[in-house]
Amino acid sequence: MAAADDKDTRTTVRTITDLARLAGVSPGTVSRALAGKNLVNAKTRDKIVDLAREHGFRPNQMASGLRRQKTGVIGVVIPLGHDVRQQISDSFFMTLLGYLADELTREGYDLMLRRVVPESDPDWLDRFIGSGMIDGVIVIGQSDQFERIEEVADGYRPMVVWGNHNEGQRHCVVGTDNRLGGRIAAERLIAAGAKRIAFIGDPTAMEFAARLAGAQDIAARMGLPPIIILSTHLSPERASEEIAAHLAEHGQHIDGIFAATDTLAALCLTELRGCGIVVPEDVKLIGFDDLPIARQTVPPLTSVRQDIAAGARGLVDLLLRRLGGETTESLVLPPELTARQTA
Repeated sequence: MAAADDKDTRTTVRTITDLARLAGVSPGTVSRALAGKNLVNAKTRDKIVDLAREHGFRPNQMASGLRRQKTGVIGVVIPLGHDVRQQISDSFFMTLLGYLADELTREGYDLMLRRVVPESDPDWLDRFIGSGMIDGVIVIGQSDQFERIEEVADGYRPMVVWGNHNEGQRHCVVGTDNRLGGRIAAERLIAAGAKRIAFIGDPTAMEFAARLAGAQDIAARMGLPPIIILSTHLSPERASEEIAAHLAEHGQHIDGIFAATDTLAALCLTELRGCGIVVPEDVKLIGFDDLPIARQTVPPLTSVRQDIAAGARGLVDLLLRRLGGETTESLVLPPELTARQTA
């Protein structure tokens, strides 16, 4: 009787996430174990490999599926580790997403978008790539997740990241030379007469840190005081309050502001006007990105331009090449100054 009622009750294992649940570990641990990484202890690695073999899950199963382009969908994920209140409606995100959607549609792919807060979802990237719903992934921004992205890149090839390039990093990135952009910004402010410069932005974000470092290079070279760091979030409601507080404390002691983004620069303009500080007569101001908003502010905003359209083309091109099995180098784009009236 027992034999007649016996059924195959084995858990179906189709993805890394399924295998991780069965093994009682994170998807990241499974990914690293199947890739033979020493970061996973031998006992755990053996357990995972045995389970994979028992359930017919091959280490290259997901990659082979990707080569067949099973879904026709590219995942685009935005990790918000350094500023959880930032919204996808941010002007930079919307501009880049628009170009990405155009490029992916042209190549015959659909786009699946996710906004994640790593603090509450530490396996955000492993779960996405192991979901079986996407053929590859584009990560917009490294946030504070550089090491997590590096770990995943070791065992997952069809991934390209918009962000800052560091020598020796393992993940493939497309982005602007942020340090050079910071130098360009500081040089412009100093040429316009600024001598006491402040940086507005979050210096813990990799791209912003590189922009600040570039500006500090120039200030030191020109013998100016160190740049004042006014740490500011990117969500508009918090940023406006923080900028107002910064200006109340430092407004009379600075004559140049380098904003980490055009959005922050536009908020600066509003708060400076409220304080009775005239731009550019009292304070010179420069942003970064050269988004459409930079042409619409009063006065029009001087900005360091990122070629976001070229960046989107690069992200899609490199991802498709990696889906085809190629090994690709990172793409670092040159920044350019767009001079208008604020500096």
